[in-house]
Amino acid sequence: MTPSTSPLDQVAAGIAHAARIAGRRADAVTLIAVSKTHDAETIRPLLAAGQRVFGENRVQEAAAKWPALREAYPDVALHLIGQLQSNKAEEAVALFDAIHAVDRESLVDALGKAIAKSGRRPDCFLQVNIGDEAQKGGCAIDALPGLLARARDAGLPVAGLMCLPPADVEPAPYFALLAKLAREVGLAGLSMGMSADYETAVTLGATHVRVGSALFGTRGAA
Repeated sequence: MTPSTSPLDQVAAGIAHAARIAGRRADAVTLIAVSKTHDAETIRPLLAAGQRVFGENRVQEAAAKWPALREAYPDVALHLIGQLQSNKAEEAVALFDAIHAVDRESLVDALGKAIAKSGRRPDCFLQVNIGDEAQKGGCAIDALPGLLARARDAGLPVAGLMCLPPADVEPAPYFALLAKLAREVGLAGLSMGMSADYETAVTLGATHVRVGSALFGTRGAA
């Protein structure tokens, strides 16, 4: 990398390198630029550089800043990557093109009703608590088949699985486990990998990586 290479170019090169190692195509991986806590002026340079997929943690924050940005860039896809309260399901379905942290039956039911009411069908990823951590969202591994069945019955377009591996440990075994679970339940999408480990995630099959600090700096890092 040359010093003049932009963060976006560096991340794209990292994805391409990891994909080559795994014998995959780089364009099989969607880069989600995690723009949570960043204002419109910080986001605009990435939009100008061609980035079109962005991730937000909160419905309210996204609703405040993205409608105006989308007027200028109508081809932007917005992904909700944070935890979602069931009472915000209707707003989320109206605003987002994908929802990544579907982790419980009450949320599945709320999203199913919102999708039926609005006709919008955002891709949904079921979040798995891959490290069995009490403080994290996600369904238990053994609860995944039941949650998937409930989601399909509710009419959710389930695109894949999502996880957040435990911090400060080697993430590869957790990414490999999520990929194995996805194969077992017949799902192609894998939302896994963030700024510190997205290349590892790509080598293990990630279809969506959620990168914040490597693109925007450490404030509000992902």
